[in-house]
Amino acid sequence: MVEITRPEKLLFPGDRITKREFVEYYRRIAPVMLPHLRGRPIAMERYPDGIESPGFFQKKAPSYYPRWIKTALLKKEGGVVRHVVCGNAATLVYLANQAVITPHSWLSRVDKPNSPDQMIFDLDPSDGDFRGVCSAAKDLRELLRHHGLIAFVKTTGSRGLHVLVPLNRRSDFDEVRAFARQVAVSLVTNDPEHLTIDLRRSKRRGRIFVDTARNAYAQTAAPAYAVRARDGVPIAVPLHWQELDTPGLEPDQFNIRNIFDRLKKMRDPWKDVQQHAQKLPRWMDSDAA
Repeated sequence: MVEITRPEKLLFPGDRITKREFVEYYRRIAPVMLPHLRGRPIAMERYPDGIESPGFFQKKAPSYYPRWIKTALLKKEGGVVRHVVCGNAATLVYLANQAVITPHSWLSRVDKPNSPDQMIFDLDPSDGDFRGVCSAAKDLRELLRHHGLIAFVKTTGSRGLHVLVPLNRRSDFDEVRAFARQVAVSLVTNDPEHLTIDLRRSKRRGRIFVDTARNAYAQTAAPAYAVRARDGVPIAVPLHWQELDTPGLEPDQFNIRNIFDRLKKMRDPWKDVQQHAQKLPRWMDSDAA
């Protein structure tokens, strides 16, 4: 059993969320969240003094972490780094007690780190236009379907949406990133007034950024049901596609206090996501929708 240290410390002062309540959330959500984490290296976003104080990202597993926490030694530019691999509830609770607000996970697993089993598109609004993000996500889904790919969607707990395509790990990151880029270009070409792939914020002019940069070795994304370091204690939540048409849907409306009511009412939309692992098709110029 993991001991909670300083349980009354406020990690989210504006919402009066103590470490005790925060850790309890990760303990309760573990059965639903762990399938999206198992086997993946993580980068830890930590706020030891709460989210109103500076936080930091930590990739290397500290030497003082207990031996029962699984780690993996993985290559980085110029060397190696030992990452935490979160595969059980005890590890998730331990990390929460260390004020790891978000355990950002890789798009690949430790046994084949160069072969992603996820392709992710991050739809990020420049001006808070979430209805536009929902529309773009649906267009992206249809474009991916045109290429024979099944896609899934989730809120990020921040401002936008992630569209995820489960893969069978037969393509490497270079192939996946190139394909994702071509999809993004095609999507933007069909709607240049509302979408962009320009990395420069000054050039986006209120358009939605279609970001494919996460599709690379050692890049990460906030996994399903992860808490975000924002007021309101929002979490990243898988959605059914039809929910994008729900009036009033917001990217940060689900939080650690209301998610369990949602899960009581409906089946986890991503429960079987890995059963849909699929081959990355070959892109042809004539394939653009």
